[in-house]
Amino acid sequence: MNPNANDPRPLYTRATEQAAALIRTVRPEQLSSPTPCTEFDVRTLLSHLVGGTHRIATIGEGGDGMAVHPFVDGIDDQGWPTAYDEARTRVRNAWSDDSRLDALVQVPWGKTPGRIALSGYIMENVTHAWDLSESLGHPVQLDPELAEFALTIARRVLPDPERDADTPFDTAQPTPEGADPYRQLAAWLGRKPLD
Repeated sequence: MNPNANDPRPLYTRATEQAAALIRTVRPEQLSSPTPCTEFDVRTLLSHLVGGTHRIATIGEGGDGMAVHPFVDGIDDQGWPTAYDEARTRVRNAWSDDSRLDALVQVPWGKTPGRIALSGYIMENVTHAWDLSESLGHPVQLDPELAEFALTIARRVLPDPERDADTPFDTAQPTPEGADPYRQLAAWLGRKPLD
């Protein structure tokens, strides 16, 4: 486990920097491209990345994150980098107080200390960064340490490889021999690379 596990904020910041770098590479003609998250095209994935970031910001601010729709509408095709940067800045400010790490917060999977909630959102962010990278043809080098942390969290919160319809991740896929941490994470969360 990463030494930052007790304070996931530095890893969350790195994860959002990685996602932001990917988002900056998206060209308008790629917005309707498929992603490994089969119900999302690139535009919907970007909407979810921004919306989910606003949700964890609201949670960090002490608000009702469950009242925040995890998707956003009305973003211009060129506006995704700015929308994401604004959302992640909001998260950084919302979680700047150390006491938020121990506060009990409500997230989609239940009540949990803030540090666990933020770790869960690292897992989601890093997974969706892989989805986006796959869709865009791997325009930036992904940080393996982020995937290793996310995989540790994924295996803790989803220890059973079989998933039901109420779980937001599909049943785990076989992991190819010699797979890097991102491919291991993707497989554990039921994703397959785009062919």
